[in-house]
Amino acid sequence: MTRLFKFVAVAEGISYLVLFFNMLVIKPNDLGLYKTLLFPVGMAHGLLFMGYVLLAILIREDQQWKWKDFFIVQLASLLPFATFYVEKKYVTNA
Repeated sequence: MTRLFKFVAVAEGISYLVLFFNMLVIKPNDLGLYKTLLFPVGMAHGLLFMGYVLLAILIREDQQWKWKDFFIVQLASLLPFATFYVEKKYVTNA
C-alpha cells in the first residue's frame, strides 16, 4: 500500500501542476483547448486527490506518523509541489 501511496502522491502533484499549466498558459492562448482539457485533467486530479487523502488515512499507522505529521501530509495535498516533498520525507518503504 505504501508503494501505491507514493505513486498517487507523485501523480497527484503532477496533475495539480498540469491544471495550473492549463489555466495559466493554455487558457490565455487557446480557449478551445483549455475547455477541452479542463474536464479530463480536472477529473483525473480530483480522483488522485481523493486517493491521496484516503491512502494517507489508511497508511498512517503503518508509517507511524504522529498527528502533526499526518496533518502535514494532508495539508500537502493542497499545496503545489508539496506532495513530492511528502513522498520523499514522510513515506518510508515498508
